[in-house]
Amino acid sequence: MPSLLQTRNAVAASFALNGFCFATLVSRLPDVRSGLDLDNGALGLLLLAMAIGSVGALPLSGRLIDRYDAGTVTRMGAVLVACGLTVAIAGVAADVVALAAAGLFVNGVGTAVWDVSMNVEAAEVERRLGRTIMPRFHAGWSLGSFAGALVGVPMAALHVPLMLHVPVFALLAALATWRAAAAYLPPTVTHEDRPPERFSPWREPRTLAIGVMVLAFALSEGSANDWLALSLIDGYDVRHWIGVAGYTLFVCSMMGGRLYGPVLLDRYGRAPVLWASAAATFVGIVLVVFGAWAGLVAVGIVVWGLGASLGFPVGMSAAADDPLRAARRVSAVSTIGYAAFLAGPPLLGLLADHVGTLRMLLVVAGLMIPAAVTAFAARERRERVAT
Repeated sequence: MPSLLQTRNAVAASFALNGFCFATLVSRLPDVRSGLDLDNGALGLLLLAMAIGSVGALPLSGRLIDRYDAGTVTRMGAVLVACGLTVAIAGVAADVVALAAAGLFVNGVGTAVWDVSMNVEAAEVERRLGRTIMPRFHAGWSLGSFAGALVGVPMAALHVPLMLHVPVFALLAALATWRAAAAYLPPTVTHEDRPPERFSPWREPRTLAIGVMVLAFALSEGSANDWLALSLIDGYDVRHWIGVAGYTLFVCSMMGGRLYGPVLLDRYGRAPVLWASAAATFVGIVLVVFGAWAGLVAVGIVVWGLGASLGFPVGMSAAADDPLRAARRVSAVSTIGYAAFLAGPPLLGLLADHVGTLRMLLVVAGLMIPAAVTAFAARERRERVAT
């Protein structure tokens, strides 16, 4: 049986490798676009196949974990990601859009089940440690994505063929994840203890409240990923590299919040920290929109990043408080959060056409009000819940 330290390291590796696979694909999207001779709109539609795969698989992930275990489902997800990316890149090489779309769909399914299973295992590690560690696992995902981007930059610069980059590294990541999942903890809940088939987290007010909180914070993170650099460029008429630098500052700030946030969570509890996070996100966005002076805008970006850093990982921990029903609750909350990631930024883009890219961010600030109202649902609840 693996030690708790070994499992913690294995889960951290799973998060990092998941982020690495994501960034490996993203780093070569320009080559995917040119290889298939697509415009931006057509590329967006192609990527929608991946989004559909993820959103469709997320609600099923909990049932898979209940049927098997988190380690098996993590392995399943990693294999699907490697196979999906291989098929997608083969479609690009053959100039067959349908094949590329099918591969991206499979990749989306794999990413979803991998994500939910590693979050469920992370919550179990956190529960046994007796202290908060989930945000640091999510910081590991960010570090993995940075590593994937660092590998992707020279690959793209040297025009390394896609087939020699994306499938190869995806396969290596899958093999490493397969090995890491061997150190996952054995299930503590037997199949006889599993919730009955009629159990649905979608009918639980607490789970839905956590989902609303996660949705708001996920959208605050996703909007920065997609729109912060453009908002700075359009709103303040700065150079392109300054917009990118602003986004980089946000990412670093969010990573710092996830690395050091557990100290605050253990000291003050989830709800107070989440209320402070919602307030920080609100204040940070307002400073970005109305700051005018570069220094004040930079402060706003840092405050926004710190505020946005903890909502999603804390939501995963809260959904998994009861180990008996953790898998299905985490899958439900993840579905809500990822729906915000995927659907929110395009809708914000439509709004930006009417009110401006910078002012559009105020909608995200407004979402911190329901985030604060629903944060109470994430309060610690260590005992097993009976329903």
